[in-house]
Amino acid sequence: MKLSVVIVNYNVKYYVEQCLKSLQRSLATVDAEVFVMDNHSRDGSVDYLASRFPWVKIVRLNHNLGFAKANNKAITMSHGEYVLLLNPDTVLSETLIPRVLSFMDTHPRAGASGVWMMDASGENAKESRRGIPTPMTSFYKLSGLCSCFPHHPRIGKYYMCAHPWDQAEQIEIVSGAFCMLRRRALEDVGLLDEDFFMYGEDIDLSYRILKAGWENWYLPYKMLHYKGESTEKSSFRYVHVFYEAMLIFYRKHFRHFNILVNIPVQTAICVKAFQALVSMQLHKMRKSLGFVTPSVRRDPLFVAFVSASSQSVCEDIITFNGLNAEVHVVSQWNEVQKIVSDILMSHLSPLYIVFDTQQCSYQKVFDLVNSQPSQCLVGWLDADAQLIITSKDVFTSDSAHT
Repeated sequence: MKLSVVIVNYNVKYYVEQCLKSLQRSLATVDAEVFVMDNHSRDGSVDYLASRFPWVKIVRLNHNLGFAKANNKAITMSHGEYVLLLNPDTVLSETLIPRVLSFMDTHPRAGASGVWMMDASGENAKESRRGIPTPMTSFYKLSGLCSCFPHHPRIGKYYMCAHPWDQAEQIEIVSGAFCMLRRRALEDVGLLDEDFFMYGEDIDLSYRILKAGWENWYLPYKMLHYKGESTEKSSFRYVHVFYEAMLIFYRKHFRHFNILVNIPVQTAICVKAFQALVSMQLHKMRKSLGFVTPSVRRDPLFVAFVSASSQSVCEDIITFNGLNAEVHVVSQWNEVQKIVSDILMSHLSPLYIVFDTQQCSYQKVFDLVNSQPSQCLVGWLDADAQLIITSKDVFTSDSAHT
């Protein structure tokens, strides 16, 4: 078997559904198996997904084991020459996986590879390629200098912003949102470190792969990552787990550094965690008191491009949810491009462009929104599931509730 794909789910069944539908297209010519490891979800994920994707191996876990342990369980059950760790809040292009596998086949020292990730607004996701968070790199990141000088080869190394996006190159850290791994490399360095519950395990694994003499690569093939829809970021638990992972990595790999270096970096991590927690609580307080930003007050416009067969489903969803929307029935991609161009010139944000998954090519959508980033947000119409899904919301129809 060529490939084993592992997706860890926790209460995001609709996002997993869209991920699997795009994955199915990308795997059309690949001998593969797919695992969905359900971390004790309470939204009916297992039954919902099992009834719609009988070709997927869905494993129901009795407890929330975290990202690393759930992935490791699937890896030990899998048989592929390669293992792909894939976040549930991702959407892949039709040719993405075959192109990545082709690269891995022709580069035998490539232990892991990642790809060009975009967020829902078409912006390039900086975490697509990163540098090892050494003490100095961590200092530049935590102090804010990395943000001030993103293209500096040393100060901005954490996100490697000085490097071109359209060229394949060796990098240091591959994101766990899409991490293609050679099984022989995994056998050499070991599985994910289960001390990391949800964050940092990709950094740790990437670093171990490099230390063992393998290569990590960035490949310029586009995909969409909603970036965090699969996790709840507005809780103390998130802040605790995220910054604890930073401390675990630092203590594991850089404990030998001089105390004059260790103490400032570890203190900075704790300070950043405290600042994040305070900021989160202030935001909750403002929201509870009714103070909202102007962008929240404005009613977003949803512009949907659908086929004739999907039109009635789309209109039902719009009516049921009271959305401010316009629907365009199109048959040619150049029609979509022209209308989108006209709308972007005349409409202020917030704006959602909704694409019919039965009609549109994922690759064409990615290229379109990436060519005009931050001007709109991508959404998908899934007529079969009777829903419109965006990075923030899932809208269903009246019939979906009956």
